[in-house]
Amino acid sequence: MPRSLHDILEHAQHLADRFERIEDSELREVPVEEYVLTRAVINLARSEEALIDAITRARLAGLTWQRIGDSIGTSAQAAQQRYGHRVAAS
Repeated sequence: MPRSLHDILEHAQHLADRFERIEDSELREVPVEEYVLTRAVINLARSEEALIDAITRARLAGLTWQRIGDSIGTSAQAAQQRYGHRVAAS
């Protein structure tokens, strides 16, 4: 099960690649619960990508880690530890 943002994004890309290469002969019925779970993982990955993009833009605009932390409901230190290595400006 994906644990980190990188794992989630990698898993979502893997699923998307699999879907694009599927042949009619490989099609099978999937339980609704499995489909919903797969969609949720993809949506989570996309949301994380959007959040990282927003944090990058905020840092480029000069927002402090404190303001970013406040916006995402965490401390400045936690925000910087989680996203600092992912953003363009620190």
